[in-house]
Parts: sequence; structure tokens; C-alpha cells
Amino acid sequence: MTIPAILHADLDAFYASVEQLLQPHLRGRPIAVGGGVVLAASYEARAFGVRSGMPGRRARELCPQLIFTGGHFDEYQRLGDAAIDVLRDYTPEIERISIDEAFADVGGSTQLFGTPEHIAKTVRARVRAEFGLPISIGVARTKHLAKIGSQVAKPDGLVVIDPATELAFLHDLPVELMWGVGPATKEKLAANGISTIGQLAQSSPRAMERVLGRAVGRKLTALAWNRDPREIVTHRRSISAGAQSALGRKPATEEVFRPVLQHLADRIARRLRAKDRPCRTVTVRVRFADMRAVTRRMTLPAPICATSALAEIAVDLVRGVLADYRDERTISLLAISASNLGEDACPQLELPFAMADDGRHPGTRKGMARTRADRAVDAVRARFGAGALTYGSAALGGAGSVPDEFRALAEKTL
Repeated sequence: MTIPAILHADLDAFYASVEQLLQPHLRGRPIAVGGGVVLAASYEARAFGVRSGMPGRRARELCPQLIFTGGHFDEYQRLGDAAIDVLRDYTPEIERISIDEAFADVGGSTQLFGTPEHIAKTVRARVRAEFGLPISIGVARTKHLAKIGSQVAKPDGLVVIDPATELAFLHDLPVELMWGVGPATKEKLAANGISTIGQLAQSSPRAMERVLGRAVGRKLTALAWNRDPREIVTHRRSISAGAQSALGRKPATEEVFRPVLQHLADRIARRLRAKDRPCRTVTVRVRFADMRAVTRRMTLPAPICATSALAEIAVDLVRGVLADYRDERTISLLAISASNLGEDACPQLELPFAMADDGRHPGTRKGMARTRADRAVDAVRARFGAGALTYGSAALGGAGSVPDEFRALAEKTL
């Protein structure tokens, strides 16, 4: 039987832990990073129900003694990189999936450094001693189970899952610990009497496909039996670029969502242009007050990377969502994802009588003008900083209460 050699390491309450590290008087106290919106919460705050993305006012209602603090974004990046680099001392097989978590395959390192469990214990001890940060690690045969193990190990713990008992371990756990089960999927499963991973495993695969859709139903049913063939991917070129904004509770009106989408489109399009990877598919996600989320997407005939074009398409998609859900009056989150990325070959010129020049086609006169304007904005920002110049519609409210530096830490690098 294959030994459990996949590690999933996850720094605990990372942003809040860094703030408590930098400001010792905050240690042991309920803190939140942010202000108008909670960007991150310490475990002491989570005990009162404070969660990321929650409006600051609601967080203070739940925890009157909550202390808000600003973010030290450079320190988050520095300490996140340093902690993950500890893993690299034991194996080159590292797959980093965010600023504060990574997978590692230590199967080829046991002759040098001992068992996977010993390596995990050593990594945890070093991260604590060298950086003063808590880190939880799960050790298992598969990536899915290792990630679940690190969640069970929190806070500041280690869980090693024996292959002989892995299904017994897995099937007793709540279904929301599974990778890919968010609030909406959890709600659908609960409506069908499923609250544990074991209940999901025993359910009919066809029934799950009807409830969740064919792809998601098959995937979650396989994971419920710990069937996860994915290997560690050390080098991966992103296939999408995304950005999102937690709004708290805002009216579902165009005056609210248009500037937010413009701001998100600016952040995404800037990255597409920097890597010369325009997109052909635009997806939006709208989350309502009850945490239910709806997505819409559009695939274009030609790839785009112009900020205005991306923003206009996102606005149209969100309008469509709200037209289909007229009873929803409140939005809590908006997200845009650009996918189906390509290489930035010279756009094919469009004849002026071939179509209306709405600026969304890169080969039209207006489309090329938009791209030139974006490149000029990029050049100014490169020289004077990201805040030196912005689009008027985004400046009217798109940034909200979440600093761009914080958002950038969670966004994919193309």
C-alpha cells in the first residue's frame, strides 16, 4: 500500500497571525484585518463568529471587543514566501496554491530526512522557531485527503492519515470540508439529506449528478472515496485570471455594481496585458445576501485584453443575472474571471462595415484605440505606481474598503 507522502501545509489565520506577530500586544486577543470589511480574522475572533468577507459593523456586533488593524502587505508576502521555502529544503516537489498554503510530495526524500511524519514535524517546528507563525499540516496518500487533514489539524496541528483507516477517517467528516463544496453545494446536499462525506459516498452517483450537475457530481463522489489521481504540479501556467470584491451587503443596483466591476476588470486586464495573454471567455459570479451564488459566462469571437471591453461585458452579464433573479435586493460579492487565454498575436483588422464598432472587438478602430489607451495607462503606472492613474468609473466606488494590495496577494499570477 502506498505510504502517505503528500503534505498539505497551511499557515493558520495567516494575515491575522502576522499582525499578532508584528504587534505583540494583539496576541491572544480577537483581531480583524480590515475595516469596512473583514479581510481576515484571528482564531480568537472566529470564536465569536467573525469571518472573512463579513461587514465590519456585523463583526463588531458579534464581538464588541474586536480590534481592527491595518494590513502589512509586504510582510504577508515576505513571510508567506519564507514559510513555504522551508518545505523546499526537504523536496523540490512543491505545488504552491496560495500565499499561505502548498502541497509537497516527500516520497523521494525519506532516505535523507526520515518519514513524511518526521518531515512534517520538522517543518512545523522550523516555521514556528524561525518566523513565529503557526502552521498546520495534513499528511496523506492524496492531495484531497492531505488538504482535509490540514483543516482537521487546525489550529497549529498535525494529522497523519493512515491508508488502512483513511476511509473511516474521511467518512465521519462534514461534507463542507471537501475541496469544492461551498455554501451553495452544501445547501443542495443538505436538502438531499447529506451532511457527511460518508453519506455522500453511499449516495447514488446518478442522483448526485442530477443534484449537482454531471461534472461536479462525479468529481465529489470520487473524492468521497478518496479517488484522487492528481499529482503535484511544480510548474503551471495559469489558464485563467480572476478578481473578486466582497461588498458586505449592498443594494443590487447598477450604481453599485458597475464601478465595482470596472475596478475588477481593470485589475484583471492589467495582468492580461502584462503577460500578453488576452482572454476569450469572461465569467461573472454574483453572490447574494444568503450566500447563494450565480455565475454567467460569455465566449467571444476574438480575444480581448482592453479594460473597458472586459468591464462592459461583465456589466452585461451581471444585468442578466439580476434580470433572472428579480427578487434579490442585496449583493454580497462580485467576481470576474477571464479564461480561454491565448497568445497576443496582432489582432486581425475588422472592416468598418463588417460590424458595429462598439469597442469590444480588438481589430476595430475603437477597439485598437482602447488598447492603446490602456497601454499608456500601464506605462504611467509602471513608472509612478499603481495609484498614479485610474479610470474615472472605477474611482467612483470600485475599490471599496479592501486595499488592492490585499486583493493582489490572493490573485493568480499568469
